[in-house]
Amino acid sequence: MIHIPALRFGKPYTSLEKATLIHHVTGEPVAEVSQVTGSMIARDLGTMDRARKQLAAIPVRDLLGMYKKAADFFLNAALPCGDTELTFDQYIRNLSSTTGSPIVFCDRNARKVHYVLENIEEVIGGLTRGLDLDAIDRGYTTRGGRMQAFYPTTNVFGAVLPSNSPGVHSLWVPTIAFKIPLLLKPGREEPWTPFRVLQAFLKAGVPAGVLGFLPTDHAGAADILRLCGRSMAFGDDRTMAPYKNDHRVEIHGTGYSKFIIAEDQVDGWEKHLDVLIEGIAANGGRACVNASAVWTPRNGDAVAEGLARRLASVTARPWDDPACEISAFANPAVAEGINALIEEGLKVPGAVDVTEKIRGTPRLIKDGRCAWLLPTIVRCDSPEHPLANKEFLFPYASVIEWPQNDVLKRIGYTLAASILSDDPSFIADALACPNIERLNIGPLPTNRLTWDQPHEGNLFTHLYKQRALQHARTPAGV
Repeated sequence: MIHIPALRFGKPYTSLEKATLIHHVTGEPVAEVSQVTGSMIARDLGTMDRARKQLAAIPVRDLLGMYKKAADFFLNAALPCGDTELTFDQYIRNLSSTTGSPIVFCDRNARKVHYVLENIEEVIGGLTRGLDLDAIDRGYTTRGGRMQAFYPTTNVFGAVLPSNSPGVHSLWVPTIAFKIPLLLKPGREEPWTPFRVLQAFLKAGVPAGVLGFLPTDHAGAADILRLCGRSMAFGDDRTMAPYKNDHRVEIHGTGYSKFIIAEDQVDGWEKHLDVLIEGIAANGGRACVNASAVWTPRNGDAVAEGLARRLASVTARPWDDPACEISAFANPAVAEGINALIEEGLKVPGAVDVTEKIRGTPRLIKDGRCAWLLPTIVRCDSPEHPLANKEFLFPYASVIEWPQNDVLKRIGYTLAASILSDDPSFIADALACPNIERLNIGPLPTNRLTWDQPHEGNLFTHLYKQRALQHARTPAGV
């Protein structure tokens, strides 16, 4: 069994108390992960001023070169994983075994992390909106003859991470390029990706003293969010509620992403069926940018049935089957709880599970230690129905019929929205809609992202603030 230590900013640490990770199919132990306490976290954070200065002294061009090397190591090298070494394929297999996400999903999403490492200049260009890289070195630059200055908002960036998909780790990967030390609290079942990225960084030459890997419990996670000057956290609305108004914490929670079909496209909605299916079901429907609702001005019954017929063929498959389309739940109780919530909602008049009627089998599938939830399309008569604005960790979407002239006022918070329309007037309304964070116009699925345009928050503006700066003499090099 693999033992994964904590990394206390240059010091590997083996604890007496360890979390045991088990294989979601066999129940056999796969790894033990050392745990740290809140007092250890506080003590380690006391060294971050020194770590920040160490990182600040490295030219950003040198750091970007380390990213290129780290990308190669992440994908192609056997990297340390505690008391052993893992190739990329071995890492993927372990990742799948403890999370329940199929091997094919794990591989696909881990390669997104590799892409960010490999294309870090493109990613930074998007996050900074094309800011000169020397601004990160010097703290200022000129653009259009005007001086721009920036200062760091923190001496360390903390990330409280989830266990659902390795793709989310691409969000914190640019931190070191911005010269901010990094503290990672991995998800309980997914220490594999953050540990491998840090090992790739170390092998590429990033100083060990600026990288922290601190597995801990819920109280320790709260300490990270409380003590770090800037952080990000992943969770549902309930767990993220205490941090909703804390500007130091960038929340990645429920997305409530949506498709909105406009009047000029609704009579030909079938031509958008592939786009709708991808947005709802890609990656097993577990991302915050997967659509959880489809709003249409009419033809709601036909849209719901069309989606349901396509998704009704999806079945539960073994974790190593390359044809997997949905993920197993490593904890069957989670699947059972979600299923119970949906069944309770269906008791309220005004909602029908169209998929189950077509499929003829239950939504919840159990086999041994594993459970799956089959894709579900619910036709809701009103946006007020309890199932109309829900999001779950599997391919689920409600279909709601609502007038176009009122839809943008009724959709509520929407992380990603795809507007299926060529109507300039409606597009203009969507562009002005304050409820939408990321807007796709035309036949683009909600999950189709580009790395140069962050879909939720902006790491650079989270880690740096712009300040006014005047200089009596033109600084050298400007």
